[in-house]
Amino acid sequence: MQPAEPTLAALPNPVQRYFLATRPAFLSVTLFGSLIGLGTAQASGVQIAWPTAFVTMVFALLAHAGVNVLNDYYDALNGTDEINTERVFPYTGGSRFIQNGVLTLEQTARFGVTLFAAVMIAGAWLTAASGSGLLVIGVAGLVIGWGYSASPLKLNSRGAGELCVMVGFALIVMGTDYVQRHAFALAPVFASVSYALLVTNILYINQFPDRKADAAADKRHWVVRLAPEQARWGYVMLAVVANAWLIGAVFTGALPKLALIALVAAIPSAQAAVDLFRYAAQPRALTAAIRCTIAAALLHSLLLSVALFF
Repeated sequence: MQPAEPTLAALPNPVQRYFLATRPAFLSVTLFGSLIGLGTAQASGVQIAWPTAFVTMVFALLAHAGVNVLNDYYDALNGTDEINTERVFPYTGGSRFIQNGVLTLEQTARFGVTLFAAVMIAGAWLTAASGSGLLVIGVAGLVIGWGYSASPLKLNSRGAGELCVMVGFALIVMGTDYVQRHAFALAPVFASVSYALLVTNILYINQFPDRKADAAADKRHWVVRLAPEQARWGYVMLAVVANAWLIGAVFTGALPKLALIALVAAIPSAQAAVDLFRYAAQPRALTAAIRCTIAAALLHSLLLSVALFF
């Protein structure tokens, strides 16, 4: 049974409204990405400074929340969420806060900008504490997060959404590591790839229920550009490359052998792929596959971070 969509009557508390508008259920992938970054730093012999680690994680969560809110705003402007009748709530079709009158378009825009401003303040403090390289990572992350849906870039509409997600979440790992290490390193790069690819698969499978509405709104991502029977192979490719990368990184010594425990996450990925091949053209039947995809990304990142810490 699908949960009920948000309404103003059901959310009389404004704090609760704004918190839920960030789509907090999706923020856990950012938290676990930060743990991977802390793990790569510790595995390299860096003594973790937990106060800055905590601020870094909050900073990353606020950035992800801001991207979610602004994506809702821009998808309201282009009309895709309004006309989406095949959405699988709460996973696809946006938060529904604007469409259901919980927040106005203007309130959503102001909230998204406020979150980004808070990220910039936190980022400035962390940059002063850790080094100017973090500024490069932070600016790149914010530009990608904003340009994903905002004009004039509209990167997802141009077929670059998957690349944005992959790079954006890899930057979370690299940025968290940088704050502790005070320098760039290859370790967080190697550790971030499999995680970022599996997070990208969350976006990818979520685009199947949104496909018709996105096509009508001229959001030309790859699930729109390809027929469902072709597009479903993209999911398999991302999952296979993610796990192959992990294996390769372990056997080349870039990651510890214990990191292979993260391959357990291939099980929910495989189950999701089976369902996607069966229901690619029936998006309402993809709920279980979407949940498995989220579980795969979370399980992989959690087990990888554990391996790096221990």
